[in-house]
Amino acid sequence: MKNNYQAIGSVGEKKLSVLLWSILIGLLSGLVVVGYRAVLNYAEKLAFLICRFLREHLIWFPVWMTLLIVMGIAVGKMVKKNDMISGSGIPQVKGIMMGYIKDTWFGTLCLKFIGGTVAILGGLSLGREGPSVQLGACVAEGVTKKVKATRMEKKVLIASGASAGLSAAFNAPLAGVVFALEEIFKYFSPLILLSTMAAAVAADFVAKNVFGMEHVFQFPEVGMIPLSSYWILLLLGAVLGAAGAFYNKVLLATQRLYRKLLPQDKRPLIPFILAGILGLTFPSVLCGGHEIISQFNLSTGIFMLFLLLLVKFLFSMISFGSGSPGGIFFPLLIIGGTIGAIFGSVSVHWLGFSQNLFFNFVILAMAGYFTAIVRAPITGIILITEMTGSLHHLLSLTVVSITAYIVADLLKSAPVYESLLENLLKTKNILPEKEEHSKKILIDTIVQHGSKIAGKQVKEIKWPRRSLLLSIKRMETEIIPKGDTIIQEGDYLILITDLNSEWKTRERINTLACAPE
Repeated sequence: MKNNYQAIGSVGEKKLSVLLWSILIGLLSGLVVVGYRAVLNYAEKLAFLICRFLREHLIWFPVWMTLLIVMGIAVGKMVKKNDMISGSGIPQVKGIMMGYIKDTWFGTLCLKFIGGTVAILGGLSLGREGPSVQLGACVAEGVTKKVKATRMEKKVLIASGASAGLSAAFNAPLAGVVFALEEIFKYFSPLILLSTMAAAVAADFVAKNVFGMEHVFQFPEVGMIPLSSYWILLLLGAVLGAAGAFYNKVLLATQRLYRKLLPQDKRPLIPFILAGILGLTFPSVLCGGHEIISQFNLSTGIFMLFLLLLVKFLFSMISFGSGSPGGIFFPLLIIGGTIGAIFGSVSVHWLGFSQNLFFNFVILAMAGYFTAIVRAPITGIILITEMTGSLHHLLSLTVVSITAYIVADLLKSAPVYESLLENLLKTKNILPEKEEHSKKILIDTIVQHGSKIAGKQVKEIKWPRRSLLLSIKRMETEIIPKGDTIIQEGDYLILITDLNSEWKTRERINTLACAPE
């Protein structure tokens, strides 16, 4: 890997090479994720085919249960061998980006691909999106090792791979870009924007050539909610905010319960066995949730929708809490859509709203529920817009998402991926302070509008321990900082820190340079 000191003052020179590498990463990630997506589609169809066969030939049920137990044991062994494949993979990517943890990219890529496929074949209520983000990040990490990228370039390229993964998983390139900025980096820079966008578009090109131009959700044409009725959106947003906070609380409690009762390699057995039982009794809740979408209509009774919501929610908690490889994106969108279907049925049947607005509530609830759980409203809005192919909902999506965000925040519910990352670090016994390392690395950040250090002199700022401000890039000018140099909004800061202090320094500098929420 190149000496990080070479990165100082050469950001502009690196843009073209990083951009080209991002395109390569997008194409490669697109191929990997498209392959993963195709295999999962086949596995899901096979799982439902097996369930239909078993309902007609019960004599084979013990054989299938035996196979499910074997699959559960196999997944448990894979997770024990490489715990980086556990869960969605997004917290792991965030941990790598922030310098908390290291990863063996090729082993993680292979085991995540296989483990995620086995989980869906078994019928677990998991999604492809988190794993796709991690697969894209693994591809990017492999490329960075081949091209001998600096640490700064590595961060950008891994984020580009993550963006490409989400783009290929959902046919949603813009959502992939915004997700990288809003959830992974949590700040904006032209280089990051260009790189993630190039990778996301390249991956989307690959995905659309394989799966076509159709949107993930094919809902009927919907009407427009009158502005005079927007009060109903505030109510929907409040319900979703509370439901999202409850989701996060139950998910974390489920993980704690698993850790208390079972060793890591035995936990996947529980959802695999439960999937076999549900395959006979309530197969709609298996896998991501595509089967539930067909029941989003006014002819489905509210009691049935409540039952779907309850069982899908509980099975999703049990599936994800076990640590089996798979994401929460799609299942939580389905749960949110089910809440929206219930809300829409009540609004149409009891509050006098038009039947043409039923699917509006389904679509809006998906975005609002996502926002309340992940706390990434822009990603949620753009994601649902790209998945439905409709621009008619932008205003109503924004109202519902903002309301859900505020309510979840008032309930003091932490963003789910931050909570999952914190749990991951605890299980790895990563300590905030270690003895000083001989190796040093560079950390970069942008001073946002309204941040704590904007307008202050360098000497007035309490910089992170074991760190030194090396350079300030202001537009196209490189400034060597002095004590009386004033930090301005939009400045691009480069600090040097001890390798062991990387993640702690990143936390501190983000607190200083980012605008308060």
